[in-house]
Amino acid sequence: MKYYLIAGEASGDLHASHLIAALKTADPDASFRGFGGDLMAAEGMTLVRHYRDLAFMGFVAVALHARTILRGLQQCKEDIVVWKPDVVILVDYPGFNLKIAEFVHEWSDPVTGSKGICPVYYFIAPKLWAWKEWRIKKIRRYVDELFSILPFEVEFFEQKHGYPIHYVGNPTVDEVAAWKNSAKDTVGIDCLSSQGDVKDTPTLALLAGSRKQEIRDNLPRMLAAADSFTDRYRLVLAGAPGIDPAYYQRYIGAQNVEIVYGKTYVLLSQATAALVTSGTATLETALFRVPQVVCYFMQARQLASFLRPFFIKVPYISLVNLVVGREIVPELVADKMNVDACRRHLESILPGGSAREAQLQGYEEMAARLGEPGAPQRATQLMVSLLTR
Repeated sequence: MKYYLIAGEASGDLHASHLIAALKTADPDASFRGFGGDLMAAEGMTLVRHYRDLAFMGFVAVALHARTILRGLQQCKEDIVVWKPDVVILVDYPGFNLKIAEFVHEWSDPVTGSKGICPVYYFIAPKLWAWKEWRIKKIRRYVDELFSILPFEVEFFEQKHGYPIHYVGNPTVDEVAAWKNSAKDTVGIDCLSSQGDVKDTPTLALLAGSRKQEIRDNLPRMLAAADSFTDRYRLVLAGAPGIDPAYYQRYIGAQNVEIVYGKTYVLLSQATAALVTSGTATLETALFRVPQVVCYFMQARQLASFLRPFFIKVPYISLVNLVVGREIVPELVADKMNVDACRRHLESILPGGSAREAQLQGYEEMAARLGEPGAPQRATQLMVSLLTR
């Protein structure tokens, strides 16, 4: 069968590449084409356009590059019509992908007049439970099957909106499990240290986000909070792809902080505790059983805290707390993210701290809810079964 996949960012590229690998096993005659990244191409997908050409975040950036985005949409539509896939598989990226889903369903053959090109499957559901819940109307109308990677989404889609979905497990569970089982060399961080006998020096991990704005807003406060513990711990920062070390150095200054790239899992495997911005990193940190404080500072933070209930429809921002349904890790968001609060919570999750053991126990509950590895394989089995039924 012919599979057309669309992913619009690095995490989507990673998850979609694993899905392609599983589909190749389940369907030996499979061929792949679409929009995505290097990892999808490495698995054999013909890359029509790289996601970085269309990866614009925020209202201003999107407005400034509207013509480029519209050209990308048109190119994608035309390519789907010409290639005539058996299924279009969308991976997150809802602003772009829901427009494609609508097109695939509404397109009419100019010769026969028949409507629709092929089924549309959505792998990694859009986060409607957090914002833009009105998009459920488009999901109902234009998405044939939805595959979820978060267990609480079942209740949201099925019980609240009456839209049946498939929970297949979380691919981050697979990625962490695969790393742990691959006999990776974990000396990568030790050999970069400038501090004496580093093997005897415990590590505090800093995961300050992947975007410059997140780093600008959070890293200085993280560093100030962690500075009180540098007599006992070394600070190691996980560098984000595409962020130059010089950009980090603006905020690090003379403070003794190591930066490592491409070694986040190595870092988490060695860390005693972590300061983490929201996102998948909170889930990864928990799966490595590293106690954490979630930090997400915002400009105009008091206004942001006031407006949050009107726009964000969930009580938490970290995936750890959302999965379990209660506060497992402390969340310092907007006006709550300040140096004193961050320092206090960090101290509480260090060895001997008042909150460390409870957080580690909460991680076990989270892991049980997420389930075992095998998300790409389970999704693939369902997809192939539905397509051949």
